[in-house]
Amino acid sequence: MSKEVNQTELKDRDLEELARFAAEIVSDSFASDILLLNISNKSAFTDFMIILTVDSSRQMSAVAEDLEIEMKSKGINKFRKEGAANSGWVVVDFGDIVVHLFGKDEREYYALDDIWSGAQQLLRIQ
Repeated sequence: MSKEVNQTELKDRDLEELARFAAEIVSDSFASDILLLNISNKSAFTDFMIILTVDSSRQMSAVAEDLEIEMKSKGINKFRKEGAANSGWVVVDFGDIVVHLFGKDEREYYALDDIWSGAQQLLRIQ
């Protein structure tokens, strides 16, 4: 039985390590152009943001599901998930880590990479 971790307990963990773990999960699930940002000094709603691209709605669903399962294995449950794979955008909110999954056109359209360009880039996986 896994112990669930609340937000206060999570603050005591190495959040960056957990964010890197999430980036590895999506990389292993064949997402591309993965960008991990530390936005803790620029945002009040989260500390880390991962932006990634997938090739299809089916892949988007699979990556989001893998991410939820693997994070849960670390005791981290999602707070919410918004969007739909067939819309080209899904966001999975784990509190201190928010993951944006985009189709290629949607990523270009919403331009989160540009909006958060002043944030500290921790990892980029092409």
